[in-house]
Amino acid sequence: MAETNSTADSEDVVLRSSIDRSLRHPVMFLFASGAAWLVLSIVLGLVASAKKHSPEFLTYFSWLDAGKVDAAHMSAMIYGWGAQAAFGIIIWLMARLSRKECTASGIILWAAHVWNAVVLYGVVRIMMGEGSGVTYMEFPSEVWPLLLVCYTTITIWSLVQFQVRDAGHVYVSQWYLLAGLLWFPWIAVTAWVFVFLMDGHPLMIAGVAAWFKGTLFTLFFLPVALGSAYYLAPKVTGRPVYSYNIALFGFWSLAVFGPWAGMQKLVGAPIPQFIPYAGAASMILILIPAIAVGYNIIRTVMGNSEVVAESPSLRFTAAGIVLFVVFGALSVFLHTVPALKLTQFSYTGYGFDILGLYGVFSLCAFGAIYFIVPRITCREWLSRRFIKWHFFCSLYGISSVVICAVAGGLSQGQGIEDLSQPFGTMAERASQIGWGVTLAWAFLLFANLFFCLHLLLMWARLGRRSSHPTLLDAHHPTSPHGPEGEVDNYSSASA
Repeated sequence: MAETNSTADSEDVVLRSSIDRSLRHPVMFLFASGAAWLVLSIVLGLVASAKKHSPEFLTYFSWLDAGKVDAAHMSAMIYGWGAQAAFGIIIWLMARLSRKECTASGIILWAAHVWNAVVLYGVVRIMMGEGSGVTYMEFPSEVWPLLLVCYTTITIWSLVQFQVRDAGHVYVSQWYLLAGLLWFPWIAVTAWVFVFLMDGHPLMIAGVAAWFKGTLFTLFFLPVALGSAYYLAPKVTGRPVYSYNIALFGFWSLAVFGPWAGMQKLVGAPIPQFIPYAGAASMILILIPAIAVGYNIIRTVMGNSEVVAESPSLRFTAAGIVLFVVFGALSVFLHTVPALKLTQFSYTGYGFDILGLYGVFSLCAFGAIYFIVPRITCREWLSRRFIKWHFFCSLYGISSVVICAVAGGLSQGQGIEDLSQPFGTMAERASQIGWGVTLAWAFLLFANLFFCLHLLLMWARLGRRSSHPTLLDAHHPTSPHGPEGEVDNYSSASA
C-alpha cells in the first residue's frame, strides 16, 4: 500500500511539473506585462490626481490634460493589468484543477502579445484625444472586436481542459473561474453592440456603459479573485474549505445580484426609476456574498495565524478578502437613497471603484502570483523585504486612496447640494482631496516598482534555486505551504 501511494505521489509530481512547464511562457508573459501596465496606470493615476489640485502640472505637454490622463489611467489598469492578471490566474488554476497539460501555449502567448498591442493602441488613441468618451469603454470602437478575439483565443483552452478532465468533483474555485469565463463575453459583447453598433439614444448608451462598468467587476474580476482565494486558502493551510454549503450560497448570491449592478449611476435620469434603484439594491445586496465568502475563508484559515503571517500568497489573499467585506459594507452605505444624492457628481465613486479593482481584485491577484510564479519558473522569490514593502505600501496606499476619495467626495457632494455655498468652496474641497489621493498613488507606485522588478527577475529565472518557499520570517522553522500534494478544495462534508 505504501509503495502504491508513493507511486501515485510521484505521478502527481510529474503531472504538476508538466502542467507548469507547459504554461510557463504564456503565464509569465501575462503576469510580467500586466505588472508593467500596472506601474504605467499608477503613474497616470498620479498625474491625473495631481492635475485635480494643480491644473498647471505638466501643462507643457498638451496631450496630458486631466480628462485624457484619467481615461488612460483606468483603461491601463483594467485592460492592461487587471485582464492580463486574470487571464494568467485562470489558465494556470484551471489546468491544475482539471489536471490537464496545456497543448496550446504558443497560441495563448501569441494572443497575449496581440492583446498588449491592441491595449497600447487604445491607450495611445485616448491620449491623442480620440477615445470614445464612454466610461470603462474609452477605447475606439475598432479595438473591441480585436480584444474579444484575443480573449477567446486565450481562454477557450481552459474551457476545453475543464470539459475533457477526468470525471470527478467540481472544485469551488472552478465554479468561480467558469462563471467569470462565460460572463465576460456576455457583458462585453452586449455593451459593444449597444454602445458602438446600434445608433441608440445617448441616455441608453450611458445606461449600458454604467451597467458594463458595474458588471465588469462583479461578474469577471470578482469571480477570478474569489476563485483564487478558494484555491489558496486550503492549499496553503492544508485544510479543506470550512463549509461547502456556505461556498455554494456565496456563489449563487453573487450570480443573482451581480448582473444588476451599475445602473444606480443613472438615479435622477429620465428613465423608469425602478432601473437605477434595482442597481442600487443589487450593490447593497453584494454584502451577502461578501459576508459568506469572508466568513468561509476566515474560518478556513482560523487557527493558522502563523501561516497567514508568514506566507506571502496567503497574506495578500486574506487582505483582499477582508477588503471584499469592507467593499460590501461600504456598498450598503453608499447606495442608499440619501447617499446617492451626494455621490453622483463627486470623487466618491472613484474611490469605491479603486477599492474594488485594486483593494479586492489586485490584492488577491498578487497573492495568486506569489504562489504561482515559483512553481512555473522553478525558482523562489529573491527578497522577503521586497514582498513586505509591496504588501504594506499597497495596503497603506489603497486605504489612503479610498478614505480620501470617499470621505472627501461625500463632503464635496454635501457642498454641491448646499446651494448657499459658493462654487469656489467645492473647488477647494476637491483640491484637498486631490493632494491626499496623489500621495497615496505615490506610495502605490513605490510598492509596485518593487513588485514589477521582482517579477521580471523571476521571469529571467534569476530567483533563488531552492525548494523552500520565500517566507516573511527568516526564522520560521517549517514551511507553511506543506507538501505540494493536492488539498481538497471543498468541504469534507461534501466528499
